[in-house]
Amino acid sequence: MQMHEERIYLDNSASTRVDERVVEAMKPYMLDTYAVATSDFAYTMGIEAKEALKEAREKIAEKLNADSEELIFTSGATESSNLALKGVMEKSNGDHIVISKIEDFPVLKSAQKLEKKGYEVTYLDVDEEGFVDMEQLKDSIKEDTALVSVQHANQEIGTVQNIEEISKICEEEGVLYHTDATHTFGRLPLDVEKLPIDLITLASHTIHGPKGIGALYIRDGTELQKQMDGGFQENNLRAGVENIPGAVGFAKAVELIDEEENERLKQMRDSLIEGIMSEIPHTVLNGPEEKRTPQNANITFQYVEGESITLHLDMRGIAVSTGSACFSKSLEASHVILGIGGDHERAHGSLRFTFGRFNDQEEVDKVIEETSEVIEKLREISPLGEGEEV
Repeated sequence: MQMHEERIYLDNSASTRVDERVVEAMKPYMLDTYAVATSDFAYTMGIEAKEALKEAREKIAEKLNADSEELIFTSGATESSNLALKGVMEKSNGDHIVISKIEDFPVLKSAQKLEKKGYEVTYLDVDEEGFVDMEQLKDSIKEDTALVSVQHANQEIGTVQNIEEISKICEEEGVLYHTDATHTFGRLPLDVEKLPIDLITLASHTIHGPKGIGALYIRDGTELQKQMDGGFQENNLRAGVENIPGAVGFAKAVELIDEEENERLKQMRDSLIEGIMSEIPHTVLNGPEEKRTPQNANITFQYVEGESITLHLDMRGIAVSTGSACFSKSLEASHVILGIGGDHERAHGSLRFTFGRFNDQEEVDKVIEETSEVIEKLREISPLGEGEEV
């Protein structure tokens, strides 16, 4: 089968197409005002660059209802989470950290690195829909706990955690709380005036902004150990020449998101889930029906491998991702599906469909139709379902 020229991209939680309006906003800071952000006593172009950086910081902070001085720019979500976890633990007197078992790799791997250095890490269980056990969280916090890191929403199955309750527990217990909002910032409400969250990981590439730029919200008074040594940029917490075009693009991406778009994503998500679950037998929805991000649908197709489904859909012009170990460099099945009690077969047969601004209902209908055909063909030749009526 030949590759299709027209592509349907449903892997928007991995990365999104940059909006043309974001590109236009960035251009002047690559072609005209390309100086570094210098002090007010330097040359004009440097001052203009500094003003652009300041304005971008203010726009993004406003979305969180935060002070702009509480936001520092990073190279992306990975660096933000690394700085949050390692920065807090290396500065704190405590040597215990609590995370959930289904965190994204930047948090998970940072915690594991800290563990190797002698810090104690508690990994919270989640239920079959991916929700953290609040009683276990309370019981896990002890005198030397310095930080709790539980994501706002899961990267694979879209589960939206009750960060209101988590943040209040942490506040009552006197420990810092970090949440990874890579997949919720702009998509779900997040107000630091209402929620006692101390650190928040933010990303641009998931909301139609450029790659290579992210941010970390750091509540005033929260102390971090600097991880990137060099100059005194970003409140002396992150050295290096600021990515001004990236910051401007990130701010523009935030500006362009609205509730109408988020509702449209939710409708496409629900339409896809309903269509696939009703038309294709032996399917399992991973994650909750309601409390999930508007852009995420994750479904396991029993008796077939996610790798095979992904490749066949790709040949039909559809891009999705899978929790199959074959698509992982570590050759390990999805730790998220395993974390919610699924077995390796459930993980291997899982597909993640994630929506963005440039998808439409016509594409959803096409994906349901093509997926149904692919699953039927693969099950006919699959040894996994022998003895089962599929």
